[in-house]
Amino acid sequence: MIKYLSPFVRLLVFVPAGLLFLTGARLPGPAPYKDPHLSADQRVRDLLSRMTVDEKVRQLDMYWGKEVAEMNGHEASDWSEQKTAASLGKEGAGSVHDLYPLTAAVCNRIQRYAMEKTRLGIPVLFIEEGLHGYSGLGSTSFPIPLELSGAWDTGMVYEVGRVIATETRAHGTDMLLAPVLCLPRDPRWGRTEETYGEDTYLDARTAVAMVRGMQGKGVDQPDAVIAEPKHFAVHGVPEAGSNAAPVNMGEREVRSAFLPVFEAAVREGGALGIMAAYSELDGIPCVDNKWLLTEVLRKEWGFRGFVLSDLGAIRMSMETHDVAANVPDALAQTLKAGLDMQFYDWPHTEFREAMKSALRQGLLSMGELDRAVGDVLRVKFMLGLFDHPYTDTTLRAKVLHSAAHEQLALKAAQEGICLLKNDGGVLPLHADVHRLAVVGPLAASTYPGGYSNPEAISVSILEGLRRRAGSSLEISFAPGYGPDSSVGNRMIDSAVGTVKNADAAVVVLGENPDIVGENKDRAHLGLDDRQLGLIEAVCATGKPVIVLLSNGRPLCIDWVAGHVPAIVETWFSGEQAGLAIADVLLGRVNPSGKLPMTFPRSEGQIPFYYNYKPSSIHRYVDEKDTPLFPFGHGLSYTHFDYSGLKVTPEVVPTNRTADVEVTVTNSGRMAGVEVVQLYVHQRVSSVTTPQLALKGFGRVMLNPGESRALHFRLGPGQLALWNREMKRVVEPGMFNIMVGSSSADIRLTDSLRVVVRQ
Repeated sequence: MIKYLSPFVRLLVFVPAGLLFLTGARLPGPAPYKDPHLSADQRVRDLLSRMTVDEKVRQLDMYWGKEVAEMNGHEASDWSEQKTAASLGKEGAGSVHDLYPLTAAVCNRIQRYAMEKTRLGIPVLFIEEGLHGYSGLGSTSFPIPLELSGAWDTGMVYEVGRVIATETRAHGTDMLLAPVLCLPRDPRWGRTEETYGEDTYLDARTAVAMVRGMQGKGVDQPDAVIAEPKHFAVHGVPEAGSNAAPVNMGEREVRSAFLPVFEAAVREGGALGIMAAYSELDGIPCVDNKWLLTEVLRKEWGFRGFVLSDLGAIRMSMETHDVAANVPDALAQTLKAGLDMQFYDWPHTEFREAMKSALRQGLLSMGELDRAVGDVLRVKFMLGLFDHPYTDTTLRAKVLHSAAHEQLALKAAQEGICLLKNDGGVLPLHADVHRLAVVGPLAASTYPGGYSNPEAISVSILEGLRRRAGSSLEISFAPGYGPDSSVGNRMIDSAVGTVKNADAAVVVLGENPDIVGENKDRAHLGLDDRQLGLIEAVCATGKPVIVLLSNGRPLCIDWVAGHVPAIVETWFSGEQAGLAIADVLLGRVNPSGKLPMTFPRSEGQIPFYYNYKPSSIHRYVDEKDTPLFPFGHGLSYTHFDYSGLKVTPEVVPTNRTADVEVTVTNSGRMAGVEVVQLYVHQRVSSVTTPQLALKGFGRVMLNPGESRALHFRLGPGQLALWNREMKRVVEPGMFNIMVGSSSADIRLTDSLRVVVRQ
């Protein structure tokens, strides 16, 4: 039909079309990036094609909550239209952090501005903290991650993740800076409490459970959030245990011990966020490490999310690591390596100008900028923020700190408490104990653990015992020491008098909040002089003594372990701490927790982790070569026998799996849970491997006299190593198969022969 049109009509048809092409303008109608039927990648490509450089750069920037809202201390009480307009303008913003809205309406108002007042209507991503509970006011506080891992119960961890996500999203928050997947091989590091412990396998299984719990059936659902594992990578073994100090380690050890935890979180858990570490790895800051952020994370693992800086970590490349000459150089290096978003590194105007300067100077290409922006936008599309940007404001009242969530917090604490020693069966407290002395100021502490809401409190040990014991126990409390050393002797004398008038004493020792947590690294892990003086004086009374440890890392308590008959590791057990601890002491709950970390006898043994190489000995002229309490250790009020270890088949090709069967019997008088642990060692291999490494575990509940068979699968996923050519392979050979109650309590052994793939 076109060829029959007159020249004048043809001009009317084609000239406007040509002008549209030359000017980049588009035909009327909804933009493809707004079409929910298209894939996230299709929508990203379309949106990128419409964005100015300023709009792109803003997507890589994080804003403080105080810049868009009226803050009431830690929480945002209401949004501020004036602040939001000044911050978001017409170009928008990538994310908002440190907002903690009291209601979802706060986020909704800010989001409405982003959707309706910015040129392209790109939603804001709200990001907060939530390591063991959403860090907003009134949320459920679970035990610290180290204790969650110490339960060796991935099903429970998954449920905790679901609760955290549900309570978080109900506030309008989309993403959490959690979980921490560092392996803390040096417990002097203050952030040890935030981790899942020293073992690769235990951490990986716990990480997958938490990430899946947080991200639910889909991050676009109203009860799910983006999980952001951190700190990528190898952040938990800094020099001298000092936070953000260098990490000097070869690629094989990094791949063998540390990266598998993150890999499991990404590949199995589907994590859509990653936080780069502050530290340098083998001379390269992690924020600038292309091998980590691009080659491994994206190309090998297929990561589809975005990478966030840790707070000020990019700035450290210029001001601490000295690998960047100026701000444009630092930003160009980190984006080229694979990082996507800054975390308060520079003020917004300086950040934007530096990014544009990097583009002008050729330090950064437009394609590299688009890659980073695309990563952030893809996550926003996957969250459903473009299609359903607002949160149902009625959700918070329905889900926040419900009775079911409170019960889960209690269960998690009960399962994570670990009985370290119980000579003479001091615990549970006997019926002839009528008067109980509770000693130590930590017995009255309500601290729930680091990265909790500032106003969150737990049930103290003293309160928990009083509530659970009721009138059956006469409980007296004595602090024993205080901040004023001048009255120290009088306070100890008073505590001793209280103990002498009691039938037994519970002494609470450990760490005050001011010496544990982020940037609270310790040179010494022993008890201070006040605590040592108190426990020595109490023991001298001759009364039965139970020590409860309240702490966020393994401690060096050699004297206590040698002189006190009963020791219980309670960690920081979250909001239900005191009740859970009382349940264990009174015998209402049989303890089942196992240590996720080795307890050294002294700092001189550090680093001391169970799965060390055969040549790594801890032999000193002035110290024993064994740990105080080994990885996987934890006692029960009953006893478990192991029998019938069987490996089927006894010979497998390198690409097949074998079944390991073992039977566990409760031979005691009380129902209880045993955590059965499977360890493996290859006798001869091309590279050195740990003398034993955890490759399976299972919790089993047994009544007195009851037996149950457990099965574990061993295959390429558990038996592979990184060989001399840096390839992950299963090498033929003989493998020792060890099953037991801890890494130092192996009950049964067998072997498996692996042959060349047929």
